[in-house]
Amino acid sequence: MRGVRIEDAAGLADVLRRNRAHMAPCEPYRDERFYTEAGQGDRIAGLLAERDGGRTVPFVLVAGDVPVGGINLGGIALGPLRSGGVGYWIDEAWAGKGLATAAVEEVCRIARDELGLHRVEAGTLVDNLASQRVLAKAGFEQYGLAPRFLHIDGAWRDHRLFQRILHDDPPAL
Repeated sequence: MRGVRIEDAAGLADVLRRNRAHMAPCEPYRDERFYTEAGQGDRIAGLLAERDGGRTVPFVLVAGDVPVGGINLGGIALGPLRSGGVGYWIDEAWAGKGLATAAVEEVCRIARDELGLHRVEAGTLVDNLASQRVLAKAGFEQYGLAPRFLHIDGAWRDHRLFQRILHDDPPAL
């Protein structure tokens, strides 16, 4: 796992194209450009701008130098909330090997130790048991259900909401 770079655009486009059918039930609508090097370059540029603004910390999961997934800590809020949301995906060939769990755990460490966040949240489709297992292994607890939360695979879908409390220290001043 490392910070995403513009140079990852071609590799990300390739892995996303290969996993398009696998990921479709859990993804919002994506136009054809999303699956191109140019589309991924634009997406990465947006993520890096969000990073520079302190709102997102984007990572790519790699095997050697080949992208096999992604994970982002986004929606970062400081002040008394000190929270962020994690989202991730993994190449179907790497599913079930612990990579997603390790990445979520590392993002939680970064959130706590480097950003001083108090909690990290995540949401999954109600029937996405694999992602729920990842979150459970990484110490997340379900705290709610959000009806019609996100528009995924052509419809508004219910999501289970999870959080991991990272510490109970007061916010840094």
